[in-house]
Amino acid sequence: MAKKKTKGRARATRRKKASSFVSSMRKLVVGCFAAVVCMVAALFIYDWLSTRLGSRLSEDPSGDREKIAASALGSRKGSKEKGKKSPASVKEKRSSTYTFPAGTEIPRLTGKRTEQIIRHEGYTVSYNSDYKIANWVAYELTASEATSKKSERSNKFSLDPQVKGATATNEDYTRTGYDRGHLAPAGDMKWSGKAMRESFYFSNICPQRPGLNRGVWKDLEEQARLWAAENGSLLIVAGPVITDDLRRLGKHRVGVPKLFYKVLCYVSEGKPQGVGFLFENKDYGDTPLSSLMLPIDKVEEIVGVDFFYSLPDSVENLMEKSVDKNYWSF
Repeated sequence: MAKKKTKGRARATRRKKASSFVSSMRKLVVGCFAAVVCMVAALFIYDWLSTRLGSRLSEDPSGDREKIAASALGSRKGSKEKGKKSPASVKEKRSSTYTFPAGTEIPRLTGKRTEQIIRHEGYTVSYNSDYKIANWVAYELTASEATSKKSERSNKFSLDPQVKGATATNEDYTRTGYDRGHLAPAGDMKWSGKAMRESFYFSNICPQRPGLNRGVWKDLEEQARLWAAENGSLLIVAGPVITDDLRRLGKHRVGVPKLFYKVLCYVSEGKPQGVGFLFENKDYGDTPLSSLMLPIDKVEEIVGVDFFYSLPDSVENLMEKSVDKNYWSF
Protein backbone atom coordinates (compact mmCIF):
# COMPACT_ATOMS: atom_id res chain seq x y z
CA MET A 1 0.00 0.00 0.00
CA ALA A 2 2.85 2.32 0.92
CA LYS A 3 4.56 1.59 -2.37
CA LYS A 4 1.45 2.59 -4.36
CA LYS A 5 1.21 5.89 -2.49
CA THR A 6 4.88 6.61 -3.23
CA LYS A 7 4.44 5.90 -6.94
CA GLY A 8 1.37 8.15 -7.02
CA ARG A 9 3.22 11.02 -5.46
CA ALA A 10 6.08 10.61 -7.98
CA ARG A 11 3.66 10.70 -10.93
CA ALA A 12 2.00 13.81 -9.50
CA THR A 13 5.36 15.51 -9.12
CA ARG A 14 6.30 14.73 -12.74
CA ARG A 15 2.94 16.04 -14.01
CA LYS A 16 3.43 19.23 -11.99
CA LYS A 17 6.95 19.79 -13.42
CA ALA A 18 5.72 19.15 -16.96
CA SER A 19 2.88 21.62 -16.48
CA SER A 20 5.30 24.26 -15.14
CA PHE A 21 7.64 23.77 -18.15
CA VAL A 22 4.78 24.15 -20.62
CA SER A 23 3.62 27.30 -18.84
CA SER A 24 7.12 28.80 -19.03
CA MET A 25 7.39 28.02 -22.74
CA ARG A 26 4.02 29.66 -23.39
CA LYS A 27 5.17 32.82 -21.59
CA LEU A 28 8.39 32.88 -23.62
CA VAL A 29 6.54 32.50 -26.92
CA VAL A 30 4.06 35.22 -25.97
CA GLY A 31 6.91 37.55 -24.93
CA CYS A 32 8.78 37.02 -28.20
CA PHE A 33 5.62 37.62 -30.21
CA ALA A 34 4.97 40.86 -28.30
CA ALA A 35 8.54 42.03 -28.95
CA VAL A 36 8.20 41.36 -32.67
CA VAL A 37 4.94 43.29 -32.78
CA CYS A 38 6.55 46.25 -30.99
CA MET A 39 9.49 46.28 -33.44
CA VAL A 40 7.19 46.23 -36.45
CA ALA A 41 5.13 49.05 -34.99
CA ALA A 42 8.26 51.09 -34.27
CA LEU A 43 9.55 50.63 -37.80
CA PHE A 44 6.20 51.69 -39.21
CA ILE A 45 6.13 54.85 -37.06
CA TYR A 46 9.75 55.68 -37.97
CA ASP A 47 9.04 55.30 -41.67
CA TRP A 48 5.96 57.47 -41.43
CA LEU A 49 7.81 60.23 -39.53
CA SER A 50 10.76 60.16 -41.96
CA THR A 51 8.42 60.54 -44.90
CA ARG A 52 6.62 63.45 -43.29
CA LEU A 53 9.80 65.27 -42.25
CA GLY A 54 11.48 64.64 -45.60
CA SER A 55 8.47 66.13 -47.35
CA ARG A 56 8.66 69.25 -45.17
CA LEU A 57 12.38 69.73 -45.85
CA SER A 58 11.93 69.38 -49.59
CA GLU A 59 9.13 71.94 -49.49
CA ASP A 60 11.32 74.47 -47.62
CA PRO A 61 14.97 73.95 -48.63
CA SER A 62 16.00 77.36 -47.33
CA GLY A 63 14.60 76.68 -43.87
CA ASP A 64 15.54 73.61 -41.87
CA ARG A 65 18.41 72.57 -44.11
CA GLU A 66 20.12 75.90 -43.71
CA LYS A 67 19.73 75.65 -39.95
CA ILE A 68 21.19 72.16 -39.95
CA ALA A 69 24.10 73.22 -42.19
CA ALA A 70 24.78 76.30 -40.07
CA SER A 71 24.80 74.18 -36.93
CA ALA A 72 27.27 71.72 -38.44
CA LEU A 73 29.58 74.46 -39.70
CA GLY A 74 29.44 76.20 -36.34
CA SER A 75 30.42 72.99 -34.61
CA ARG A 76 33.41 72.46 -36.87
CA LYS A 77 34.47 76.08 -36.53
CA GLY A 78 34.30 75.91 -32.74
CA SER A 79 36.39 72.75 -32.72
CA LYS A 80 39.02 74.27 -35.01
CA GLU A 81 39.29 77.48 -32.98
CA LYS A 82 40.35 75.51 -29.93
CA GLY A 83 43.74 74.83 -31.61
CA LYS A 84 45.99 76.89 -33.86
CA LYS A 85 44.22 78.51 -36.76
CA SER A 86 45.22 78.56 -40.41
CA PRO A 87 45.04 81.61 -42.69
CA ALA A 88 42.48 80.52 -45.26
CA SER A 89 40.01 77.76 -45.90
CA VAL A 90 40.49 74.81 -48.21
CA LYS A 91 37.67 76.17 -50.33
CA GLU A 92 39.58 79.40 -50.86
CA LYS A 93 42.72 77.49 -51.82
CA ARG A 94 40.90 75.37 -54.36
CA SER A 95 39.39 78.46 -55.96
CA SER A 96 42.86 79.88 -56.64
CA THR A 97 43.63 80.65 -60.25
CA TYR A 98 47.30 81.57 -59.72
CA THR A 99 50.01 78.98 -59.04
CA PHE A 100 53.71 79.46 -58.36
CA PRO A 101 56.09 78.41 -61.14
CA ALA A 102 58.55 75.67 -60.16
CA GLY A 103 61.54 77.05 -58.27
CA THR A 104 59.79 80.22 -57.08
CA GLU A 105 61.07 79.61 -53.54
CA ILE A 106 64.72 80.02 -54.61
CA PRO A 107 66.01 83.51 -53.63
CA ARG A 108 69.20 85.36 -54.59
CA LEU A 109 71.80 87.29 -52.64
CA THR A 110 71.85 91.06 -53.10
CA GLY A 111 75.41 91.54 -51.86
CA LYS A 112 78.77 89.87 -52.41
CA ARG A 113 78.95 86.75 -50.33
CA THR A 114 80.51 83.33 -50.73
CA GLU A 115 77.97 80.73 -51.77
CA GLN A 116 77.68 77.24 -53.14
CA ILE A 117 74.21 76.16 -54.30
CA ILE A 118 73.47 72.58 -53.24
CA ARG A 119 70.23 70.79 -54.06
CA HIS A 120 69.06 68.06 -51.72
CA GLU A 121 65.88 66.01 -51.89
CA GLY A 122 63.91 68.16 -49.47
CA TYR A 123 65.57 71.57 -49.73
CA THR A 124 68.08 73.75 -51.58
CA VAL A 125 70.87 75.46 -49.64
CA SER A 126 73.17 78.39 -50.39
CA TYR A 127 76.23 77.36 -48.38
CA ASN A 128 78.79 79.87 -47.13
CA SER A 129 82.15 78.17 -46.54
CA ASP A 130 83.60 81.35 -44.97
CA TYR A 131 81.25 81.06 -42.00
CA LYS A 132 80.44 77.30 -42.30
CA ILE A 133 76.71 78.03 -42.27
CA ALA A 134 74.06 78.64 -44.92
CA ASN A 135 73.21 81.99 -46.46
CA TRP A 136 69.71 80.60 -46.94
CA VAL A 137 67.75 77.38 -47.19
CA ALA A 138 64.63 77.22 -49.42
CA TYR A 139 61.98 74.61 -50.16
CA GLU A 140 58.33 74.04 -50.92
CA LEU A 141 56.33 72.19 -48.25
CA THR A 142 53.22 70.47 -49.61
CA ALA A 143 50.20 69.37 -47.62
CA SER A 144 51.05 65.69 -48.00
CA GLU A 145 54.65 66.32 -46.87
CA ALA A 146 53.55 68.40 -43.90
CA THR A 147 51.28 65.64 -42.60
CA SER A 148 53.43 62.62 -43.49
CA LYS A 149 54.79 60.36 -40.76
CA LYS A 150 56.64 57.97 -43.04
CA SER A 151 60.10 58.49 -41.53
CA GLU A 152 61.27 58.82 -37.94
CA ARG A 153 63.55 61.64 -36.83
CA SER A 154 67.19 60.80 -37.61
CA ASN A 155 69.11 62.76 -34.92
CA LYS A 156 72.38 61.87 -36.66
CA PHE A 157 74.23 65.06 -37.57
CA SER A 158 76.75 64.59 -40.38
CA LEU A 159 78.88 66.37 -42.97
CA ASP A 160 77.28 67.35 -46.25
CA PRO A 161 79.15 65.33 -48.90
CA GLN A 162 78.49 67.99 -51.53
CA VAL A 163 80.08 70.84 -49.60
CA LYS A 164 83.30 72.18 -51.10
CA GLY A 165 85.69 73.61 -48.56
CA ALA A 166 85.49 73.83 -44.80
CA THR A 167 82.46 72.68 -42.82
CA ALA A 168 81.32 72.52 -39.23
CA THR A 169 81.46 69.31 -37.19
CA ASN A 170 79.87 68.04 -34.00
CA GLU A 171 82.97 69.01 -32.04
CA ASP A 172 82.46 72.68 -32.92
CA TYR A 173 79.20 72.66 -30.93
CA THR A 174 80.34 70.51 -27.99
CA ARG A 175 79.93 72.24 -24.61
CA THR A 176 79.35 75.65 -26.21
CA GLY A 177 75.83 76.25 -24.91
CA TYR A 178 74.49 76.46 -28.48
CA ASP A 179 72.00 74.11 -30.13
CA ARG A 180 72.57 72.68 -33.59
CA GLY A 181 69.56 74.51 -34.99
CA HIS A 182 67.86 73.36 -38.20
CA LEU A 183 67.00 75.86 -40.94
CA ALA A 184 64.88 73.33 -42.85
CA PRO A 185 63.39 71.44 -39.88
CA ALA A 186 63.51 67.67 -39.60
CA GLY A 187 59.77 67.79 -38.88
CA ASP A 188 59.18 68.93 -42.48
CA MET A 189 61.10 65.96 -43.90
CA LYS A 190 59.19 62.99 -42.50
CA TRP A 191 57.88 62.17 -45.98
CA SER A 192 61.24 60.69 -47.04
CA GLY A 193 64.03 58.81 -45.29
CA LYS A 194 66.62 60.46 -47.52
CA ALA A 195 65.20 63.96 -46.96
CA MET A 196 65.20 63.30 -43.22
CA ARG A 197 68.87 62.23 -43.21
CA GLU A 198 69.88 65.21 -45.36
CA SER A 199 68.15 67.63 -43.01
CA PHE A 200 70.87 66.74 -40.45
CA TYR A 201 73.72 67.85 -42.73
CA PHE A 202 75.75 70.64 -41.14
CA SER A 203 75.08 72.79 -44.22
CA ASN A 204 71.50 73.03 -42.86
CA ILE A 205 72.57 73.74 -39.27
CA CYS A 206 73.32 76.99 -37.42
CA PRO A 207 74.33 77.78 -33.82
CA GLN A 208 71.15 78.82 -32.00
CA ARG A 209 70.47 79.64 -28.40
CA PRO A 210 68.37 76.84 -26.84
CA GLY A 211 65.68 79.35 -25.91
CA LEU A 212 65.23 80.30 -29.57
CA ASN A 213 65.64 76.85 -31.13
CA ARG A 214 63.27 75.14 -28.70
CA GLY A 215 60.95 78.09 -28.31
CA VAL A 216 59.52 80.55 -30.83
CA TRP A 217 61.58 79.11 -33.74
CA LYS A 218 60.04 75.67 -33.11
CA ASP A 219 56.60 77.25 -32.74
CA LEU A 220 56.92 78.80 -36.19
CA GLU A 221 58.02 75.47 -37.68
CA GLU A 222 54.91 73.78 -36.28
CA GLN A 223 52.64 76.61 -37.43
CA ALA A 224 54.12 76.46 -40.94
CA ARG A 225 53.14 72.79 -41.18
CA LEU A 226 49.59 73.72 -40.28
CA TRP A 227 49.51 76.41 -42.96
CA ALA A 228 50.92 74.01 -45.56
CA ALA A 229 48.41 71.30 -44.64
CA GLU A 230 45.50 73.73 -44.85
CA ASN A 231 46.46 75.48 -48.07
CA GLY A 232 48.01 72.79 -50.22
CA SER A 233 51.58 74.08 -50.22
CA LEU A 234 53.82 76.71 -48.66
CA LEU A 235 57.05 78.27 -49.93
CA ILE A 236 59.63 78.71 -47.16
CA VAL A 237 63.01 80.45 -47.02
CA ALA A 238 65.01 80.55 -43.79
CA GLY A 239 68.51 81.51 -42.79
CA PRO A 240 70.86 83.53 -40.61
CA VAL A 241 71.70 87.19 -41.03
CA ILE A 242 75.41 87.13 -41.90
CA THR A 243 77.51 90.16 -40.99
CA ASP A 244 81.27 90.70 -40.88
CA ASP A 245 81.38 90.92 -37.08
CA LEU A 246 79.96 87.47 -36.26
CA ARG A 247 81.69 85.74 -33.35
CA ARG A 248 83.16 82.34 -34.15
CA LEU A 249 82.61 78.93 -32.63
CA GLY A 250 84.86 75.88 -32.31
CA LYS A 251 87.90 74.64 -34.21
CA HIS A 252 86.37 75.40 -37.61
CA ARG A 253 85.33 78.93 -36.60
CA VAL A 254 81.63 78.54 -37.26
CA GLY A 255 79.78 81.85 -37.50
CA VAL A 256 77.29 82.56 -34.71
CA PRO A 257 74.42 84.68 -36.12
CA LYS A 258 72.87 87.48 -34.11
CA LEU A 259 69.67 87.32 -36.15
CA PHE A 260 67.65 84.69 -38.02
CA TYR A 261 64.86 85.14 -40.56
CA LYS A 262 62.09 83.13 -42.13
CA VAL A 263 59.73 84.17 -44.93
CA LEU A 264 56.71 82.24 -46.17
CA CYS A 265 54.10 82.56 -48.89
CA TYR A 266 51.19 80.66 -50.39
CA VAL A 267 48.36 81.32 -52.83
CA SER A 268 44.84 82.10 -51.62
CA GLU A 269 41.85 83.40 -53.57
CA GLY A 270 43.98 83.62 -56.68
CA LYS A 271 46.80 85.75 -55.28
CA PRO A 272 49.99 85.17 -53.26
CA GLN A 273 50.10 86.07 -49.59
CA GLY A 274 53.45 86.58 -47.86
CA VAL A 275 54.82 87.11 -44.36
CA GLY A 276 58.27 87.50 -42.82
CA PHE A 277 59.85 87.02 -39.38
CA LEU A 278 63.09 88.23 -37.80
CA PHE A 279 64.41 86.71 -34.58
CA GLU A 280 67.31 87.69 -32.38
CA ASN A 281 69.38 84.71 -31.28
CA LYS A 282 67.79 84.64 -27.83
CA ASP A 283 64.94 83.25 -25.77
CA TYR A 284 61.65 84.99 -26.56
CA GLY A 285 59.75 83.45 -23.68
CA ASP A 286 56.00 83.60 -24.24
CA THR A 287 56.16 86.26 -26.98
CA PRO A 288 53.39 85.42 -29.49
CA LEU A 289 54.39 84.85 -33.10
CA SER A 290 51.64 87.20 -34.24
CA SER A 291 53.55 90.13 -32.71
CA LEU A 292 56.68 89.32 -34.74
CA MET A 293 55.19 89.36 -38.26
CA LEU A 294 56.84 91.68 -40.79
CA PRO A 295 56.38 92.51 -44.48
CA ILE A 296 58.83 90.57 -46.61
CA ASP A 297 60.20 93.89 -47.96
CA LYS A 298 61.31 94.81 -44.44
CA VAL A 299 63.10 91.48 -44.00
CA GLU A 300 64.87 91.92 -47.36
CA GLU A 301 66.27 95.30 -46.26
CA ILE A 302 67.98 93.70 -43.28
CA VAL A 303 69.15 90.28 -44.49
CA GLY A 304 70.52 91.07 -47.98
CA VAL A 305 68.43 88.49 -49.80
CA ASP A 306 65.92 89.03 -52.62
CA PHE A 307 63.02 86.65 -52.01
CA PHE A 308 60.70 85.34 -54.73
CA TYR A 309 62.46 87.50 -57.33
CA SER A 310 61.36 85.22 -60.19
CA LEU A 311 57.75 86.35 -59.80
CA PRO A 312 56.45 89.16 -62.01
CA ASP A 313 57.07 92.51 -60.33
CA SER A 314 53.35 93.23 -60.14
CA VAL A 315 52.82 90.03 -58.14
CA GLU A 316 55.99 90.18 -56.03
CA ASN A 317 55.65 93.84 -55.04
CA LEU A 318 52.05 93.46 -53.92
CA MET A 319 52.81 90.34 -51.87
CA GLU A 320 55.91 91.71 -50.16
CA LYS A 321 54.89 95.24 -49.25
CA SER A 322 52.51 94.34 -46.43
CA VAL A 323 51.09 91.50 -44.33
CA ASP A 324 47.38 90.72 -44.48
CA LYS A 325 46.83 89.23 -41.04
CA ASN A 326 43.52 87.73 -42.15
CA TYR A 327 45.58 85.11 -44.00
CA TRP A 328 48.15 84.48 -41.25
CA SER A 329 46.11 83.82 -38.16
CA PHE A 330 47.48 81.67 -35.32
